Amino acid sequence: MDHTDHVTLLRGGVPAPGGAWADLGSGTGAFTLALADLLGPSGAIYSVDKDPGALAIQQREMRRSFPSTLAHYLAADFTRPLSLPPLDGVVMANSLHFHRAKEPIVQLVRRYLKSDGRLILVEYDTDHGNHWVPYPLSFETWRLLVWNCGLANTQLLATVPSRFLGRIYSALSLN
Repeated sequence: MDHTDHVTLLRGGVPAPGGAWADLGSGTGAFTLALADLLGPSGAIYSVDKDPGALAIQQREMRRSFPSTLAHYLAADFTRPLSLPPLDGVVMANSLHFHRAKEPIVQLVRRYLKSDGRLILVEYDTDHGNHWVPYPLSFETWRLLVWNCGLANTQLLATVPSRFLGRIYSALSLN
């Protein structure tokens, strides 16, 4: 996948430029950069990852590609409470599939969202993992999980083929 694919996967869930968003489990920032592209200079991004080295790589690329975007980098575990402002949206791209117990994480993330906040998941569309993607969840499994967590109006946004596990999808759920 490239930057265009990343933007495509997020585009339908980001209603307009601006706002405060978080990318949880952001790694080196592929989806953080896509989010910066969609939010523009009036947006603020809280990029969270346990790996400070990945965040440093991301910060350099953000300064190069989107120097006007306000970005905050937090070296932290998103499965534990974070100090974040009320958010317009959260992106979780290829990060939730590392965790078996997903419901407590989604409940925690939901508390960061404003009452009309948006949660975008990017994930492999399967319920059967492997060594590198241990606990993926199909769109249907995601839809049921977020409904149980109190999120609503879950919709499939986009899909892209993947040579690993078939395809990747993005889904939007509303708080």
